[in-house]
Amino acid sequence: MLILLGPTAAGKTKLAIELAKKLNGEIISADSMQVYRGMDVGTAKPTLEERQGLPHHLIDVLDPDEPWTVSDFVEQANKLTKDIVFRGKVPLIVGGTGLYLWSLLEGFSFPIAPADKELRAKLEKEQLTALYSRLTAIDPAAAEKIHPNDKKRIIRALEVYELTGRPISHSQATRDPGLVTRDQLLIGLNLPREELYSRIDQRVDSMIEKGLIEEVTGLLAKGYSKELPSFQALGYKEAVEYLAGKWTKEQMIAELKKRTRHFARRQMTWFKRFNNVRWFEPPIDSRAILDYISSI
Repeated sequence: MLILLGPTAAGKTKLAIELAKKLNGEIISADSMQVYRGMDVGTAKPTLEERQGLPHHLIDVLDPDEPWTVSDFVEQANKLTKDIVFRGKVPLIVGGTGLYLWSLLEGFSFPIAPADKELRAKLEKEQLTALYSRLTAIDPAAAEKIHPNDKKRIIRALEVYELTGRPISHSQATRDPGLVTRDQLLIGLNLPREELYSRIDQRVDSMIEKGLIEEVTGLLAKGYSKELPSFQALGYKEAVEYLAGKWTKEQMIAELKKRTRHFARRQMTWFKRFNNVRWFEPPIDSRAILDYISSI
């Protein structure tokens, strides 16, 4: 399978479609937000026209209030990859969610523990310091990796322990070679910082023009809670805060650009963990990438 990775706004979507057309491929999204229906503008989801009739998997498969975890992604991506190969086509896994790609490629076995709303609600009521102290006691390895202020991840770790009886760090450190696909080719897109930041600014401006605020307003009007994990994603969280009166529109746009630049830096930190990535820089030439794929 072919893995196409890179930071947000690097041009992965356009290139993936070009490659899929020439390689007889199908695209599997490794974007943690594009799974949600109705969350189109803020996720930079490719439109039906942009997809050019090519199959795109793991896009628009859930409502915004349905849970989606890294273990769900790994399970579904492996099933899809096998099916695509069986049909004589090439699977292209495309995205910037480093944890998803790392988990898929390295074969980490995550606990199959669906979200428990009652348990989470109970944990949410507790003090953050108490939650972190409990995590330190039951799973010091996880506590060492999780920031004491990261309440979402602390609660998830405690939830996994309560539901499975096993520390989340133990499950994350357990390799399952049955999940790993042997034939992997990793292509990375890497842009100079100034060019990447310029693209990010343009993307945010485009999202506003295309109706990001209206999209969020519509989702809230349908009854979706602003507290949902899906609304904590870039673009949605800032729009919610703007609608609540925290910022002016100009302040919200500036904050979203800043946070997206920080997010892109975190993505690249993730990607540095990957081995055997062939990095390409602008101008991105799909012909050169195809020649590289052929040589391998």
